[in-house]
Amino acid sequence: MILENYYKIEQNRIRVSPEQASNFAKKIANDFNPLHDPESRRFCVPGDLLFGLILDQYGLSQHMRFEFSGMVGNGIDLHFPEEDGEQLRILGDNEKEYLRVQRGGDSTDDKELISRLVQAYVAFSGHAFPWVLVPLMEAHGVMINPDRPLIIYESMEIHLESLEMENPQLRLSGTCFNIRGKRGEVQLNYTLTDQGRSIGHGSKNMVLSGLRPWDKARMDTVVQDYLERQERFSRA
Repeated sequence: MILENYYKIEQNRIRVSPEQASNFAKKIANDFNPLHDPESRRFCVPGDLLFGLILDQYGLSQHMRFEFSGMVGNGIDLHFPEEDGEQLRILGDNEKEYLRVQRGGDSTDDKELISRLVQAYVAFSGHAFPWVLVPLMEAHGVMINPDRPLIIYESMEIHLESLEMENPQLRLSGTCFNIRGKRGEVQLNYTLTDQGRSIGHGSKNMVLSGLRPWDKARMDTVVQDYLERQERFSRA
């Protein structure tokens, strides 16, 4: 995977076109969230792609935390700071903050290693819906709005024991689901392994909006529509 295929950079300003965002979501992350369709009125750049952009521009650090404070829509230029300190704030040309990053420990600019880690991470993320989130919602008796499903990134963390790795893999190690009225906060914890040895851990935190009582028939329809979108894309 060549991350440069999914964004354009000019004078420290980065722009992701709807087509680039959609291609990354579908081809790399196996993510068929309608929010990443170019024609969507609520279009936004995938959080996994923003994660990859940070690593591509500033390198991979042993300890990283990403806080997503806004959805990057069509036509938004992101300003990446020239100084790569322990804390980064990514602003848009509208002066709105979209992402805050904290970094610590050793770091590397190895593009090949970064590409392998990003691919492992997005493969893990792409599995979340429906295979992890739907059973989690059912267990708690709630579901997202089937007419306007909205699941967005809130934050993520990664902690590595070492930056030496050949084939990193992520495996789900636990989940947590907090419900606050119509808002759900989900944490997916994961472990990182490389050729059978543990090399780190992390978490992915998401917000599920518009929660309502669980309705299996309606949720089955949402899942079926999602899987059919995947199938149509794979046949195209």
